[in-house]
Amino acid sequence: MIAVNRHTLSNGLRIVHNEDRSTQMVAINVLYDVGARDEEEGRTGFAHLFEHLMFGGSVNIPDYDAPVQEAGGENNAWTTNDYTNYYLTLPAQNAEVGFWLESDRMLGLAFSSESLEVQRQVVMEEFKQRYLNQPYGDSSHLTRAMAYTVHPYRWPTIGLELAHIADASLEEVKDFFFRFYAPDNAVLAVAGNISFDEVIRLAEKWFGLIPRRNTRVRNLPKEPVQTEMRRMEVECDVPMDALYLTFHMCNRLHPDYYATDMLSDLLANGRSSRLIQHLVKEKQLFSQIDAYVTGSVDDGLLQINGKPLPGISLEQAEEAVWEELALLAQTLPDDDELEKVKNRYEAEQTFKSINFLNNAVNMAYFELISRAEDVNGEVARYRAVTPADICRVAGDVFKKENCSVLYYRKKYC
Repeated sequence: MIAVNRHTLSNGLRIVHNEDRSTQMVAINVLYDVGARDEEEGRTGFAHLFEHLMFGGSVNIPDYDAPVQEAGGENNAWTTNDYTNYYLTLPAQNAEVGFWLESDRMLGLAFSSESLEVQRQVVMEEFKQRYLNQPYGDSSHLTRAMAYTVHPYRWPTIGLELAHIADASLEEVKDFFFRFYAPDNAVLAVAGNISFDEVIRLAEKWFGLIPRRNTRVRNLPKEPVQTEMRRMEVECDVPMDALYLTFHMCNRLHPDYYATDMLSDLLANGRSSRLIQHLVKEKQLFSQIDAYVTGSVDDGLLQINGKPLPGISLEQAEEAVWEELALLAQTLPDDDELEKVKNRYEAEQTFKSINFLNNAVNMAYFELISRAEDVNGEVARYRAVTPADICRVAGDVFKKENCSVLYYRKKYC
């Protein structure tokens, strides 16, 4: 159980805190309510670009990393389609360094053509290495573009194309920052060996004078219900064929999210899961297969992808997957099978909750989507899922008209 303390500054910055005297460290996590879904279609990749720009120096601090290292700390960040997250961990006696650093870059970055060009090149190189020059690297672009027709989830966080980052102007970058990087669009989560009173004192001192920016209300188009199967085939220089089945599912706050997430675990989490047991081990149709959910704040995706063994066609592989999905939709899973998934999830959550950094990250995320305290009810929500829930949700999700199928074929000379 994570005991959550909370406070909101006059500029709208939400603060959540958990005190943990078992560690000598403090985690400071700043989550901004901006992700790839907030980008314009002709200027994608900006949220991810900012993940890099935020380490390029701020108004009063030209080098972010040096003070962190001198204080004995570590830091990192990541971007999703829904939000951008920054964290650092420090010895408790140096916690104020973190408040100083994070507040200064929330106040404003040291915008310059030189800094933009450096980070632009870093992001473009990442785009090339991970998405253009790597086998199956463009699969997320292809599957998202098939599944979403109007919602901005149709592009991954890296962006739609290199040109959007290559052509980004300094003025466009500044505008993006001041629209989204604001105290009233952020959550500050602090966990570790620091009192709530001290967190409030430091937050008021370092963040309190940053002006509210009255960020715009998000108004994204709702993705229409998919009414027929979509198919695509590509042929590329890859080691072997690959199959991708992408299904629409509910959003992260929907009551059926937990059953849908458990569906993906029943299918492909662990050696005894259904797809691995039946299609990899017994029938020897796939060399590997996986299933996962995106967990998106808006309606998300459940994806199944696998690589058939040599001699097995993509058509055979797809048919075998559909047979397994039909079983889940038509037959209640055994209590023992479901209990195994629940136990695994509870063990993972229990293990994570003893780490002060995980607590800070989780408090920030749940404060964004609902309330930080809701993190304490996650295990119970998974525990409450019944075999009938699994069967019902499988029937809703695993419909052919709800599926986009990508055949990623190996190119033969």
